[in-house]
Amino acid sequence: MKYPPSELVLNTHGEVYHLGLSPDQISDDIILVGDQGRVELVSKFFDHIEHQSQHREFACHTGTFKGKRFSVISSGIGTDNIDIVVNELDALVNIDLVNRMDRPEHKKLNLVRIGTCGILQSDVPVHSYILSKYAVGLDNVAHFYPIDFSKNEQQLTWELALHIGLPKTIVPYASEASQTLFDRLHSNKTVSGITMTSSGFYAPQGRSLRLGLKVDSINEKLGTFHFGDLRVTNFEMESSALFALGKALGHECATICLGIANRPHNEFSKGYGEEMNELIRYVLEALVN
Repeated sequence: MKYPPSELVLNTHGEVYHLGLSPDQISDDIILVGDQGRVELVSKFFDHIEHQSQHREFACHTGTFKGKRFSVISSGIGTDNIDIVVNELDALVNIDLVNRMDRPEHKKLNLVRIGTCGILQSDVPVHSYILSKYAVGLDNVAHFYPIDFSKNEQQLTWELALHIGLPKTIVPYASEASQTLFDRLHSNKTVSGITMTSSGFYAPQGRSLRLGLKVDSINEKLGTFHFGDLRVTNFEMESSALFALGKALGHECATICLGIANRPHNEFSKGYGEEMNELIRYVLEALVN
């Protein structure tokens, strides 16, 4: 299949359109962060940096940590941006951008998101490391792709939607993290469970300001849900699309977040710079060993 210019959009230098990157500028091991400023927080741990660029909200630093090559890329906020990031990263390694044809051999990327999140369990303290086993999307990105969800993913979706009583207009989907990356990141320092990926920060995460809420008590309902031995641990805004699209394209994907708010206790971190630095170090050490 040959991809026409309207579908595989490149800039004037032949780089992928939004990320502004060429294949030689990224590693096979990629840290994804939402905030552009967090890119430098990660790359300051590198032994050296070989590439730095920024196009729109997508900043990229590529270098090495303890001799292993990494890229760190900012995605901005939301699953709509993750749709761009995952598709364009895959295009960089699996499409010949000059000839606009699939490369003969598939290359697999390791994509690890480091983010922040709101905690949905009262016994999980602020600044905990929340490692996602599943991500359940309240967005609609994955519904536009022909993705084959596993029986476990479908069962989790059905049970959770029934438990919280979502309107028919909101159709969730569940996607599992890479077991390989989950195992590498899991330790006695992490809390693992089900991550809810919302399509917004306010009402979609149960925050009521002047407009109020259409779905009442969503956080309380999520807090009492169980799928086997897994609880719903946190809310964030990117992982569902990352897991679903990444896995469908043949990549390994995982998310680990620093919990900066405990929603049941109405508690928000008074500052988490040091804790985020320690989480970044933790992830890099886990991926390099």
